[in-house]
Amino acid sequence: MSGHNKWSSIKHRKGAQDAKRGKVFTKIIREITVAVRESGKELDTNSKLRTILLKAKEANMPKDTVQTAIKRGAGEIQGEIYNEITYEGYGPSGVAVLVEALTDNKNRTASEVRNTFDKHGGNLGESGCVGWMFSRKGLIIIGEGNTSEDHLMNLTVEAGAEDISHEADEFEITTASSSLDAVRKILEDAGLEIKSAEITMLPQNTIKLEGKDAEKMLKLMNSLEDNEDVQNVYANFEIDEKLIEKFAEN
Repeated sequence: MSGHNKWSSIKHRKGAQDAKRGKVFTKIIREITVAVRESGKELDTNSKLRTILLKAKEANMPKDTVQTAIKRGAGEIQGEIYNEITYEGYGPSGVAVLVEALTDNKNRTASEVRNTFDKHGGNLGESGCVGWMFSRKGLIIIGEGNTSEDHLMNLTVEAGAEDISHEADEFEITTASSSLDAVRKILEDAGLEIKSAEITMLPQNTIKLEGKDAEKMLKLMNSLEDNEDVQNVYANFEIDEKLIEKFAEN
């Protein structure tokens, strides 16, 4: 679990820079469009859309941009049709890597993802080769603030919180995927600062990486994340915190 959590921290630190480059907006727009196309635009009945709109708010996405994406997903205005695809493969030292993409051109995305794996010492595998190593969960990151692990557990355990960890100046709360909304609402009602809340894939175990393999793995993850078609990347690795800090600064 720690391998994913540390990569989540990296993504959180990179978020502001990515937003400035427009990368975050592009990916969120696609997520909104697909969520509305699948389950409609009513927030009361579309939990996936509620979660994505929180992400849009965190990224300071303009309301007009959000509404345009919703209308596109509802078919009220024309736009590209995106397909959801999951790629599975291996990084350095056999690290399991799961890639979720939304694309309007499957051949282009498959080629780009394969080339990225090859370039950074990994290889794309067959469907199902590593997916079984991950579990779908809710993940909420909140600021340390005036709270404690015991207080958070008391607040959220009955709503579906399964685990709470303390990373740097943040708490990470893992929930059942179906309990993400309920736990998030309790935290909001308690006045706690929610930095992110998302459905994620957590590895059942992790591989410790050092030296060149650790650097290659971070570069592989970053290059995959930089692809506009790629929405999320998950992997079962963990590395030294100092290397993470150094990478996040670059």
